[in-house]
Amino acid sequence: MQAEHAEQGAPTGLPVRWGLAATTGSRLVPPGPAVSADEAAAEVRRLTEGARRGEGHVRELTGLGVDLPVPEAAVVDRPGWIASATQGIAELTSGVRLPTARAGRPGALARAASEVTSSVAAAQMGGLLAFLSTKVLGQYDPFAGPAQAGHLLLVAPNVTAAREALDVDADDFALWVCVHEATHRLQFTAVPWLRDHFRAEVTSFASGMESGVTTAVERLPEVVKALRSRTDVSLLELIQGPEQGAILDRLLALTTLLEGHAEHVMDEVGPTVVPSVEVIRRRFSARRRGGGPVDRLLRVLLGVQAKIQQYEQGRVFVDEVVATVGMEGFNAVWTSPETLPRRAEITEPAAWVRRVHG
Repeated sequence: MQAEHAEQGAPTGLPVRWGLAATTGSRLVPPGPAVSADEAAAEVRRLTEGARRGEGHVRELTGLGVDLPVPEAAVVDRPGWIASATQGIAELTSGVRLPTARAGRPGALARAASEVTSSVAAAQMGGLLAFLSTKVLGQYDPFAGPAQAGHLLLVAPNVTAAREALDVDADDFALWVCVHEATHRLQFTAVPWLRDHFRAEVTSFASGMESGVTTAVERLPEVVKALRSRTDVSLLELIQGPEQGAILDRLLALTTLLEGHAEHVMDEVGPTVVPSVEVIRRRFSARRRGGGPVDRLLRVLLGVQAKIQQYEQGRVFVDEVVATVGMEGFNAVWTSPETLPRRAEITEPAAWVRRVHG
């Protein structure tokens, strides 16, 4: 699926030197916590084993992917996550078509791309990834890994730093993190159409971003005011016009579902296999909302604060649907793109139940 306005022969992919972005990010990223070699090895063992155990628990609860093999997780440091993230983003956006000249005049996005070189874009992307690499505990990237077939990453220094900050049990915390990420892996590996659907939506959205940026410049005071007064939206959401806004609504509904599903599974699996889950959940939720003023500003600009809202809204959606129609009834959500929740249904789960289950 391509954006309708994209012209035949338009360049594909974002104008970013991805190798330079990875190198820049790795140079800028701060080191993780200082630990001994034995402590580092113990963390790697906990996460590797936690990924295997965690997926088994997720399959038992959800009924997803029960016959699939369980791939090994990759336990990495922060530069390792940056390298994987650049690979995944490059693959995900490889089909994006940027606007070309029309009637002898280059589009605004094309003019900007000619002025801001791919090297500068790579440096900016590297700085962004360096910041994010200190926050991510784990991630399933369906577009990275060998042959871009997807793999599960667990960022050992961040898990160690978070566990020390929260002062929680090491084994419990590692398994808790792994359950969340194993859920994401199953969402993409057990639902055959989801990967291509997600790529198509991102491609369509990114290929039409020029109109959104142009609109945002015309109403810049309104955008700035909204950013200052609201924490439930990101800059990306505020700058979109109606057409791109509809695509973004679908993407936000999908990502909210994915995060909420993982949160629900963590809470359901936790009490039986993670004895200190209540302590971990309470302290981790408080940590998500923390940070200094600069960190909070970056969270708003990058949409991290809105992502926190996604966790909470998505969990409530899944909790209520499962309570109403059971896990088997909830799993109807994975039938096709048409059975995914609409954005309005995320905050009204009963509407999704009525539409899908009649």
